[in-house]
Amino acid sequence: MQRLVRAVGYILLLATAAVLLGSALVEPTHVSFAGVGFGGSLVLVGAVTATVERRNTFDSFDGTSFEPSDAADALAVTAAAGLTYVLSVHAGFGPVLASALVGVAAGLGIPDVDTAAYCGSFVGMASPAVFPSVSLVLAAGLLSGLAFVAAKGSFAGFGGKLGTLALFGCATIGLLIGIDYGTTAGVQWGHAALTVPIAAVAAVVTAVMSVRCELGAVLGSALVGLVAGLTLPVVVPDVGELLATVAFCASFVGMSTRERLGREVGIGLAGALCGLVFIVVAPAFVGAGGKLGTTAFISCLALAGADRLVTSVGDRFEMSV
Repeated sequence: MQRLVRAVGYILLLATAAVLLGSALVEPTHVSFAGVGFGGSLVLVGAVTATVERRNTFDSFDGTSFEPSDAADALAVTAAAGLTYVLSVHAGFGPVLASALVGVAAGLGIPDVDTAAYCGSFVGMASPAVFPSVSLVLAAGLLSGLAFVAAKGSFAGFGGKLGTLALFGCATIGLLIGIDYGTTAGVQWGHAALTVPIAAVAAVVTAVMSVRCELGAVLGSALVGLVAGLTLPVVVPDVGELLATVAFCASFVGMSTRERLGREVGIGLAGALCGLVFIVVAPAFVGAGGKLGTTAFISCLALAGADRLVTSVGDRFEMSV
């Protein structure tokens, strides 16, 4: 039973990321040869990481049964989803600030379930135009909470995993009740000159705060989101909201462990890649919670896979000479 649950967690993480990327690439208003080529490259190198992770996930399986803390985690995801939605929509904070505030509060006040609560906060970032009631968000949060428990043994240490679980909950509820997602013209490629450096910096700052300042991944990411959400819309009014969203998105890359992406250089490269993936997936699942985290997850898997491919090719070359 436990092995089956672990398999489900592994599959739903990959499937959710694949659905987001695939949906973006088939958007008629956004598809292009360059976009398809870039997306195909992401799939290729991401598949390398997925293959390695599949072995790691099941080779390390110890048959441990469910624990009481699993129920607490699932409830924390659900409760944080509802709270974030209320703060975002009814209190007027908006999705970035609402999620960041919940993350800071969880990191400081309830460290035992801060990761689960942060996952739930991403569900609560859903747009009221798409999820018009708290009850729908709570339902999505519950599904994400169950997925959180199932996926504990999969892709540990990769940034964006929590958001991917959140998008799974939102997308599943959307599928069950026939939700129509929002439409957008997307983000123009010209904005890459802004999104890429902002994303790289946000990812590195998050990693520094998380590891070097010993604040932990949740608090490090949430503080970056809070500062970005409060300052960027004021400093650069024209594109401030966009850049704050990008910075928050890339902060999830910075939650990755050093075992996964290395030190700041690797984190920065994954953050820069996230700034590009953000543009690619912009037209897909507009208004669903967890999309930003899934963007970060795709970027982390892709960079880790590319690094593994380069290392493998280098090793083969050395052996042949």
